[in-house]
Amino acid sequence: VQLVESGGGLVEPGESLRLSCTVSGFSSSYIGWLRQAPGQELVWVASIDSAGANSYYAEFVKGRITASRDNSKNMVYLQMNSLRSEDTALYYCTNLPDWGQGTQVTVS
Repeated sequence: VQLVESGGGLVEPGESLRLSCTVSGFSSSYIGWLRQAPGQELVWVASIDSAGANSYYAEFVKGRITASRDNSKNMVYLQMNSLRSEDTALYYCTNLPDWGQGTQVTVS
């Protein structure tokens, strides 16, 4: 499975971004989103099941971030609202053991 993230960028606090993950050799299993801030460890952000019916979130993003997927387009999304400076990180999508290259989100 190959994964390619996109949609990152520079935004101001309170703004929104939607990250996309294009999945080739599409897997019907869970897709996870993780992030790594500069100088910090990789942390799990969210996961979504194969049908998109169930999603799971880290406490620090609950209520601000929504994962979704469109299996007809081989796409997984991460809608991020009310962004904070502490959300600044490189965001990855993963279908273990495969990872994308990451997309940078900077909130400043």
